[in-house]
Amino acid sequence: MNEIVTWTDTQLSRLKELEAGENDLICPCAAMEERNQCFQRIEKRLVKQQQQKLRQFLTVDLKPRLIELEERLTAVLNELGFSRVTTPVIISREALDRMTVDRDHPLSKQVYWLDDKHCLRPMLAPNLYQYMVSLGRLKARPIRFFEIGSCFRKESDGARHNSEFTMLNLVEMGVPMDQRQKRLKQLAKVVADAAGLKEYEFETEESVVYGETLDVVAGSDGIEVASGAMGPHPLDAAWRITDSWVGLGFGLERLVMVAQDSQSIGKWGKSVSWINGIRLNL
Repeated sequence: MNEIVTWTDTQLSRLKELEAGENDLICPCAAMEERNQCFQRIEKRLVKQQQQKLRQFLTVDLKPRLIELEERLTAVLNELGFSRVTTPVIISREALDRMTVDRDHPLSKQVYWLDDKHCLRPMLAPNLYQYMVSLGRLKARPIRFFEIGSCFRKESDGARHNSEFTMLNLVEMGVPMDQRQKRLKQLAKVVADAAGLKEYEFETEESVVYGETLDVVAGSDGIEVASGAMGPHPLDAAWRITDSWVGLGFGLERLVMVAQDSQSIGKWGKSVSWINGIRLNL
């Protein structure tokens, strides 16, 4: 019986990072001794294609899709009356404790601790809760604001997670109680459409921080790209918040990955190995 000829794991990984099509991912060689020469021919062709994409980026595109998406979302949300805020990347243990993420919480093990009392934020919510406290002193409603910024978690699933990732979190305070879920879906649609998602749906899930959430899943694999919550919420008590509100958190790298029909999130995030989905070791 003839031995089936396949790419080595290293060769297959290289072809995938060069965005090989389905035909190239199947080794066309009839004999094992031909495999390496065949691989070199395909790799050379794919490298030329990636070099052309890189030249296109440097002369025409000029900015990564992640940055384009951030700017587009800022413009769209500004038009809807949302103000953009920016908050510190370093937060206190006390702030996480208020989110119920104490020393015994599963998420605590994923946090990048700088010392016993400070860490790199694993989420935007603690700082945005503080904004809700401060802005909530205003009598006028609704109050709308959002932040786009980096968060940090020790992740293990490299295909769909980055240790440093970009979140969009938006908050609208003063939403009528009977309109909260409808408003969540309206705002989710605004962001999904701006990100270029073609197909997505809503699912109710259970979160280790927020309890029951309304999530947005997209793509053929049903990837979670957003999670939504509403208040009054059990977490509000720690911040003395009594408003009715809705909030959504989107992972921007995931939005780009799904919109580009890609299988890897790493190539779309902050990196010195990739730029705009293009491998730099060409």
